[in-house]
Amino acid sequence: MSIKGKRILMSLLGVIICAISVGVFKIAALGVDPFQTLMAGLDKLIPISFGTLYVIVNLLLLIFSVLVDRHNIGIATFINLFLLGYITDFTFNTLQKLIIAPSLLVRSICLVVGIVVICFGSALYMTADLGVSTYDAVAIVMSRKWKVAKFQYCRIFTDVICVMLGVALFLLAGGTWGTVPTIAGIGTIITAFFMGPVIEFFNVTVARPLLNRRKG
Repeated sequence: MSIKGKRILMSLLGVIICAISVGVFKIAALGVDPFQTLMAGLDKLIPISFGTLYVIVNLLLLIFSVLVDRHNIGIATFINLFLLGYITDFTFNTLQKLIIAPSLLVRSICLVVGIVVICFGSALYMTADLGVSTYDAVAIVMSRKWKVAKFQYCRIFTDVICVMLGVALFLLAGGTWGTVPTIAGIGTIITAFFMGPVIEFFNVTVARPLLNRRKG
């Protein structure tokens, strides 16, 4: 397979794998990923439908990427934008039928699986270099263009900011501290501090070698 063919395949598989992982996260119900924590806070504060809000926020991030470094925008960006939600819903609905009233142990296992899977998927489509999600593009710009720090540390920074803003907005909109774990739980903390390094691990050990491997 040609390099271009590999990039397209890795990009498509990466987005699909990430979408599946989000469905697994929802089954775990131990806190969503940092970007979704921010979205949950905005959703509680702003009186419009979540779908419309999600599109608006991603369009704003898309404009940022186009203005600062449009290299990050490509086919994977739009696949992520238009398909990720549907694949996530399908995965979540299917798992709900297979895993009924999961125990804390099962939810914890789902959380670990979700984290590993989303990092693996992210590494595939990032390395494919055919565009990333509008949120992922922020850490990439900070790392590669602005030279703030290595990617994994920039990702930790953006994740922490999203969690802090999400919780603040949630409380500002009338949420209580007792219900904060529904949007920012142990899963959120783990993803905020470990997704960057784990994605980089899969970049180095799987995605880049797969892209550069030649027959024979």
